[in-house]
This record gives sequence, structure tokens and C-alpha cells, in this order.
Amino acid sequence: MPLGSRTRRVLALVVEALRGSDRDLTSGPLTPAVFVLAVPMALEMVGESIFAVVDAFFIARLGAASLASAGITETALDLVYAIAIGFSFAVTAVVSRRVGEGDRRGAARAGVQAIGLGLVVSVALGALGVIFAPRVLGLMGADAETVAVGTPHARIMYAGMATIILLFLNNAILRGAGDAQAAMRALWVSNGINIVLDPCLIFGLGPFPELGLPGAAVATTIGRGTGVLYQFWILTHGSRLRIRRADIRTQWGVLRNLCRVSVGGIAQMLADMLPWILLIRIIASFGTIAVAGWVIAIRVALFVILPCWGLSNAASTLVGQNLGAGKPDRAERAVWITSAWNMGFMALVTGAFVAFAPDIARIFTDDPEVLGIAATALRVVSYGYVFYALGMVTRQAFNGAGDTRTPTWIDLFCFWLFEIPAAWLLSRTALGVDGVFWAVALAYSLSAVVSTLVFRRGGWKTTSV
Repeated sequence: MPLGSRTRRVLALVVEALRGSDRDLTSGPLTPAVFVLAVPMALEMVGESIFAVVDAFFIARLGAASLASAGITETALDLVYAIAIGFSFAVTAVVSRRVGEGDRRGAARAGVQAIGLGLVVSVALGALGVIFAPRVLGLMGADAETVAVGTPHARIMYAGMATIILLFLNNAILRGAGDAQAAMRALWVSNGINIVLDPCLIFGLGPFPELGLPGAAVATTIGRGTGVLYQFWILTHGSRLRIRRADIRTQWGVLRNLCRVSVGGIAQMLADMLPWILLIRIIASFGTIAVAGWVIAIRVALFVILPCWGLSNAASTLVGQNLGAGKPDRAERAVWITSAWNMGFMALVTGAFVAFAPDIARIFTDDPEVLGIAATALRVVSYGYVFYALGMVTRQAFNGAGDTRTPTWIDLFCFWLFEIPAAWLLSRTALGVDGVFWAVALAYSLSAVVSTLVFRRGGWKTTSV
């Protein structure tokens, strides 16, 4: 094919991916289908990752105590993220399976049950977080100064918990329906508002009050809340899966099925995320400087990892819809195509982090001690990125099939039985805090290898949801 013709085809696919596509994901050429789904999903996760990077950039100007406090609060919220993301796995699996079966009303009813349950859970957890915020920070290893600085910020984040959970769940519904473009737009709307409000509310620019660290929480909550309202409008007016008034009622059978599938997803994310709480507790034993350096490193790492999760989410949707359509072999081919793209991208990122880690960390801080820890963490963690890229896709393939239990067992083995003991033991050697970074790189590489070997056995093809 002449170069000009090939270029035009690629550009046409990019336009289709960004504008929205009615392409049937269960038939026709597979590579274009993966592309039009993966591009907006990756950009969606870019929006989510920018949340963390923007907050870190501005909060770092307030000092190491504020940055450490924000990082500890975010880590404590991992419990919320675990519930929201784990439940979203079930939502995407059920919605995509119903769409693949041609039952769009059933998919819409599943979405409504997910939203209702998400609201109930977020109110309960948010109230507990507001009440016990200082105690949570203290249990995470924060010193007295960090607790004092961080409590107002933490309480605002907990009070806005519904915006966190609903943003995840609504986008899971949209992704399951194949409406990746709407999910992308919701994150970018949220992120755009956060970028504008963050410096205004932290530093008191123009007519805005100077709120300091709590201003970052207010900006994030307003941004996410606006994104949730936009999602509701899309789901009721303009999505490929439109929720009607008749769908808005409790349907216990659908709710029980969602809860059944989500148990494995939530357990999986708890097995994955709770170790981060223990890791930051180990890092906190080396002082506030170590925590601040880790916060910078992990937020930069998330900036590139989350887009890869977007590509992985494309595999999840394709697996769910094609299993629903009775095409398991097509589902498997989609996984290998997505894996190849993900691994290629992360190989480039690894080279960039190894070569330019200090320059990247310097964007956030000029403190030499914080800078040194952040640069080392970036380099070490990136050594396993190519493995992570493969593991992300295969585990999301399990989730898209509704097999949320297999990744849970893998995570329990790799993170609880290997990562945490390794982090503690290595940090007690001459490596010091660097030992924690090496434990993370090794554990995620091990998880990727095990996940891929189990995926190749093919048991996920017979999972029912």
C-alpha cells in the first residue's frame, strides 16, 4: 500500500477514535477495532493521571510536609479506589457481555444498579473518613506536623468521595458499552477544571481565596463532580447505552449478579492496593524527605502507567463483548494485539526514565535530598515496565471475562507473600529506602509473568456473568 494511502487510513482511524465510533467490536477487522477503542481509553487515563501530577506540582510549592501529607492521604484513599475500581471491573464485564449478547436494556439496568450501590457505599465511607481523618494519617506514619497540615485536606477529599466512586463507575458503564470517547471526554472535563482551579485555590489567585493545601482538595472535588454530572447527561441523552426512566428502579437479581462478580474485583484491588499502604508505612520510617521523594516518583510513574491501563481497558471491553457474541478466539487475539502495543510504549518510557529521571524529578522540587530519592525511585521502578505492560492487559482480560478471582489469587501471592516481605527485608540492608523500590519492580514483574502463564491456559473463556 502506498505511504500516502496508509497515512490517510491511520488518520481516519484517529478521527473515528476521537469523535466516536459506531463500529461493531465483535465483527470485522480486529486491529482497527482495537485502535478506535484503545486510543480514547488511553487518553481517558491520561486525564486521570494528570490529576495526580498537577496536584503534586502545585502542592510541592507548599513544602515537603504538605507534599507528604497529600501523598499519605492519597495512599489512604487506596481503599476507596480499590472498591471503586474493583466494582468497575464487574460493571464493565456485565455491561459488555450484555451488549455482546444484543441485550442493551439489560446492560442499562445493570448500569443503574451499579450507580445506586456506588452512592450508598460512597456516603458511608465518606462519613467515616471525615470523622477519623487525623487518626488515619497518624496510623499511616505521618508525624505531628504532617497530621496538622493534612487533616483539612483529607477531610475534604473524604467528603467528596461520591465524586471519586461515581466517576469510576460511570466510565465503566460507558467503556462496557463501547462508548470510550464519552468516558474520555468526562475525564478531560474533570481534569481541565482541576488544572484551572488548583493554583487559584491553593495560592489565592485573582478573586479566589488562598486555601493552601485544602484548596487542592476543593479543586479536585469540583473537577470530579463536574465530570460526574457530564457522565449522567451522556448516559441519559447521548450514549450508545442510554438509560431510560423505566430502568431507574431496584432490580435485585441484577444487583446480586453485579455483587457476585464484583467480590473478586474488589478483593483483587484490595490485594493490589493495600500493600501500597504498608509500603508507604515502611518508607515513612525513613522520614518526611523519603515520603516526599516517593510521592513525586509514584505520581510521575502513574502518569505513564495509567494510559497503559487505558489500553488494557480496551482489551477488557473487547473480551467481554466477544465472549458475549460467542467468539472467544477473537477475544484472545485482541488481548495479544493490545499487549504488543502496550509493551512497545512502555519500553520507550523505560528508556526515558533511566536517562532523564533527575531532570523529570526536578520539575517538582529543587530540594537535593527529595530529588535524589525521587530520581532513584523512578529509575528502579521503571526497570519492570515492559513486564507491567503485559501483565496489565492479561489481568484486564480476566476481568473483562468476569473472572475476577484469578487475578486476586495472583495478587495475593505476588504482593502480600512476596512484595511486602521483600520491601521490609531489602530496606533493612545497605539499600535502605531504595530496597522498597526494588521490591516494587520485582513484585510487579513476577505478577505479569504469572498472569500471562495462567491466561494462556484459557480457562477464562468459559466464565459466565
